Amino acid sequence: MTDSSHADAPPLGGSTTAVTVTNAEVADADRSRVFHSWSAQGSLAPLPLAGGSGTTVWDAEGNRFLDFSSQLVNVNIGHQHPKVVAAIQAQAEILTTVAPAHANAVRAEAARLIVDIAPDGFEKVFFTNGGADANENAIRMARLVTGRDKVLSTYRSYHGNTGAAIVSTGDWRRIPNEYARGHVHFFGPYLYRSEFWATTPEEESARALHHLERVVQSEGPESIAAILLETVPGTAGILVPPPGYLTGVREIADRYGILLILDEVMAGFGRTGEWLALDGFDVRPDLITFAKGVNSGYVPVGGVIIPGEIAHHFDERVYPGGLTYSGHPLAAASVVATIEAMRAEGVVDNARRVGAEVIGPRLRQLAERHEVIGEVRGSGVFWAVELVDDRDSRAPLPAAGIATLKSDLLARGLLPFFADNRLHVVPPCVITADDATRGLDIIDEALGAFRH
Repeated sequence: MTDSSHADAPPLGGSTTAVTVTNAEVADADRSRVFHSWSAQGSLAPLPLAGGSGTTVWDAEGNRFLDFSSQLVNVNIGHQHPKVVAAIQAQAEILTTVAPAHANAVRAEAARLIVDIAPDGFEKVFFTNGGADANENAIRMARLVTGRDKVLSTYRSYHGNTGAAIVSTGDWRRIPNEYARGHVHFFGPYLYRSEFWATTPEEESARALHHLERVVQSEGPESIAAILLETVPGTAGILVPPPGYLTGVREIADRYGILLILDEVMAGFGRTGEWLALDGFDVRPDLITFAKGVNSGYVPVGGVIIPGEIAHHFDERVYPGGLTYSGHPLAAASVVATIEAMRAEGVVDNARRVGAEVIGPRLRQLAERHEVIGEVRGSGVFWAVELVDDRDSRAPLPAAGIATLKSDLLARGLLPFFADNRLHVVPPCVITADDATRGLDIIDEALGAFRH
């Protein structure tokens, strides 16, 4: 059944003549024709965005918002970075597409720059269209190299929406999509809501590792190809691993001949204040997946960073995977320009500094001022504010309260990112101390006005 209020929505865009449209017209046209992800289509109220620059976006009527969401936590270099836009334009003048079987200079350069960021021993990049198919192919590689089938991942995780990636995902989105085989879940560390009755980060780490090893033993180590983890789980709550956890997982994987895949799709390329989030921990994985921040999503791209020992496994054996747009030249050009600009402009250092000197300290101050904040955690420009109905019970703030806060923040000119009962503070890595302070002031005002 169609909604007659949208059936005759006017055409928008695509004309050489400038047309002024309202937010309502844009939203109406969108709802009438676009099928949105993870949504009940009949209750949508999408925010119309018409443009952006740096850390600011604006709607069709010119209302401006400080982007504390980085869209889907991916616009690390900010909106419309001139060097990245220029690189895409220049590549479009040369060659807009090329089949992955051919060699291409800009693709090779993008791979070189990505490998340079990875730990020693990583040699090659398999390019994908995004993070989901990056994880999909990392799983495929692990199964082929080990000759085993099962993949272990945490319940609090998100790895994408393709066949194996969505079943590796631990949250609710997995349940209606469980078509892939061989996936087992376990609980990772989350001290604030510990599954292990832990009271310190050290206890949480040790008990979570014990739990993981018992799952490995119970599933049969000889059947497990890989452990897949987000280095810092993002949508699940920006769950910074406690001391020793990732090195402990590495030891368990080594003990049983299991490959360790670290998913850096959201946490990588400056987000935590490091080039890769794993740089903040003493761990070397067997495969690394990436997307999002590698080019801020300007053109869809992702990939798997592969060490020599796995890459050379396929020197004489055909790798049974590929994508039409693998290493697309427009995407590759945007990757090259992004990494070069981030290096030249000190973007990763900026993210680390703003997180340590502005965002972290201010959020901890807000936690002292506002009873609705249960916990603050994060690093760089990757923070979560856990919102609770009651500090003693730690009961999550209900959805109605979250909706009220979101509406108020938008009204005050801040575009937020909410996940469950959490406000994620995830602005672009290029944010200045002044803009970070301005955004945090808005959050302070909204929390001060909030009643629950």
